[in-house]
Amino acid sequence: MQRIGITASKMSKGSLFNYNLYVILIACLLSLFIFLICGFSILLIIFLVSLILHALKPADFHAGWVHMFRICLIVLALVVGIFNLVAIIRNIQFTKNKI
Repeated sequence: MQRIGITASKMSKGSLFNYNLYVILIACLLSLFIFLICGFSILLIIFLVSLILHALKPADFHAGWVHMFRICLIVLALVVGIFNLVAIIRNIQFTKNKI
């Protein structure tokens, strides 16, 4: 999380408004990247487990997997959102003396 502030300070070149804007932009892009990578991994794992269970017991389990995937993505979104807020709060500045 400290690297977000270091990168934002190098990109802003002394402007406090640009520094805070870059902190928010970098944190949101990083959170989006983490959400996409983890969401794809969750989708792949649930799909593979569904295939394995369908091969072992050919009943209709596909209706329950959609709800499980939705719950997993909601929890992932909450965790990534909290990470994003912590990263922004730790790096945002109100005075220009630290840049």
